[in-house]
Amino acid sequence: MSREIISTDKAPQAIGTYSQAVKVNSTVYMSGQIPLVPETMELVEGDIGAQIRRVFDNLDAVAAAAGGSLADVAKLNVFLTDLGNFPVVNEIMAEYFVQPYPARAAIGVAALPKGAAVEMDAVLEL
Repeated sequence: MSREIISTDKAPQAIGTYSQAVKVNSTVYMSGQIPLVPETMELVEGDIGAQIRRVFDNLDAVAAAAGGSLADVAKLNVFLTDLGNFPVVNEIMAEYFVQPYPARAAIGVAALPKGAAVEMDAVLEL
């Protein structure tokens, strides 16, 4: 088994005991991204739409560091502190993905790190 740790300064650095992503053969397992601005490590300012876009931008940066893009996402997990924001996820997701869309799960959670309203992780197949 070939295992490679993926890291980029174009996405927030890990804030715990994990890697931004791990590539095993042709599969990339991306850790959860919250809407942190990589340069400041602070939550992006703005509404839920700004948070969702920042998360997709962070995921895209990690995917690029792994040699891929969001087009390679096979599975996306979305964690929301308010499932009422799910329509906004769908709207913005259509800006970042084209059909065929990846498999996806949306999970309501009580809280996320740093008070974020959204977190996403993904699995890419390169």
